[in-house]
Amino acid sequence: MARVVVIGAGLGGLAAAARLGAAGHAVTVLEQAPQVGGKLGWYARDGHGFDTGPSLVTLPQVLEELFAATGAPLSDVLDLQRLDPAVGYRFADGTPLAMPGRLDAVPAALDEALGAGTGAQWSAFLDRAAAMWAVTEQPFLRSPLAGPATLLRLARRTGDLATIAPWRSLRGLGGQYLTDPRLRALLDRYATYSGSDPRRAPAALATVPWAEQAYGSWYVRGGLRRLVEAVALRAADHRVIVRTGTPVAEVLVDGGRAAGVRLADGERVPADVVVCNADATALYRDLLPAQAPARRAQAALRRVTPSSSGFVLLLALRGRTPGLAHHTVLFPADYDAEFDALFGVQGPKRPVEDPTVYVSAPDDPATRPDAASESWFVLVNAPRHEPGDGVDWDAPGLADSYADRVLATMARRGLDVRDRVRWRVVRTPADLARETGSVGGSIYGTSSNGARAAFLRPGNAAALPGLFLVGGSAHPGGGLPLVTLSAEIVASLVGPAC
Repeated sequence: MARVVVIGAGLGGLAAAARLGAAGHAVTVLEQAPQVGGKLGWYARDGHGFDTGPSLVTLPQVLEELFAATGAPLSDVLDLQRLDPAVGYRFADGTPLAMPGRLDAVPAALDEALGAGTGAQWSAFLDRAAAMWAVTEQPFLRSPLAGPATLLRLARRTGDLATIAPWRSLRGLGGQYLTDPRLRALLDRYATYSGSDPRRAPAALATVPWAEQAYGSWYVRGGLRRLVEAVALRAADHRVIVRTGTPVAEVLVDGGRAAGVRLADGERVPADVVVCNADATALYRDLLPAQAPARRAQAALRRVTPSSSGFVLLLALRGRTPGLAHHTVLFPADYDAEFDALFGVQGPKRPVEDPTVYVSAPDDPATRPDAASESWFVLVNAPRHEPGDGVDWDAPGLADSYADRVLATMARRGLDVRDRVRWRVVRTPADLARETGSVGGSIYGTSSNGARAAFLRPGNAAALPGLFLVGGSAHPGGGLPLVTLSAEIVASLVGPAC
């Protein structure tokens, strides 16, 4: 039995703790915030409640595997509801599209909304994406990262590399199949799932829309905070100790391996294994002592582009909106201008002037005080907080003025709620950085910009023996399913108690 310390009680940290506890280890989780959850947060006021991070579950089988491996099945613990439609889109020309929640219904919906033939285009693209998924799921998403050598595993069968096309961008692959500009905008959006630019992100991200549509989009009744609460309870079932309000100041090293952590108040917590669910950049920049072998990882992080962040409005609204989907996306006229602003192309990084607007509005009594109210989580992509070198989101007046701009943008696109707002809460990338420890508020740590980006993402096993990384800033990436898979990988690397 090993003594394990987990830094951070986000989903990745708690999932790793539950698995390691089930394997017989003595696990303690240390969380800087007053509550568990990390980016999977919850905000409540006056009867209104909001998920403040992820708002849907994809690849539910990954969660099923987690709960099956640690006790009772998922269905005994959480009420997952399949969303149909999955998303309501509104394109720049005003065209609406209710994207079905089941793959077999998608082509007909596209033909009806966008014109004959668009369904066939999208289906041909997803056929390619399905082939990519078959090639990459096990050797890449479910296995430890082995750097560029991972590509050799992917090439074990003739044609696998050609299927993945690591030299192509997501935008480039989409252009091979999709002629309708609205379909191309739809595809570009999936690059933002990893905080990336579709013009630079790898073609392999085509697997994201395929997996979402093949396995469905799901909501947890009561809010996705129920998911992280359930994982925390599962960890407790295996005698995992969770200490909140306990920031970690340093990873201790003794005898050339991780030996525990030092807390901000000076307390030392010894351990045989340290699992870091904190942002990988913060780990390698702030938490490791000078003698730790970290130069290679630090150099890799310097070579990649940090992911974008998000600017959020929590809107407590009077009244109900007829026909509103659980998720709504309002596209801009110039999507490239958004990516230029996010990543500093053709000028400095800057708030997006005419952003894509994402609205999550669950029809769930747990999120509202009464049947005549709504609680909306509104997100726009935003450059991360970089005072001096980029956008200073703490600059006086910027947050409120940009919030007004977002509401005006929604109004121009047919979703005007300004006269229904009871109150609003504004959350900037600077707030995200403070609350979660993610550097600059980068939601996913590093982006997928560039053909080598995935192989420069920090691996789950650090060069320092006994130190492991879990969560969205480590391999295999951000988003609930990948974070949960990272926990599975780390648990397998640590192994069962002897």
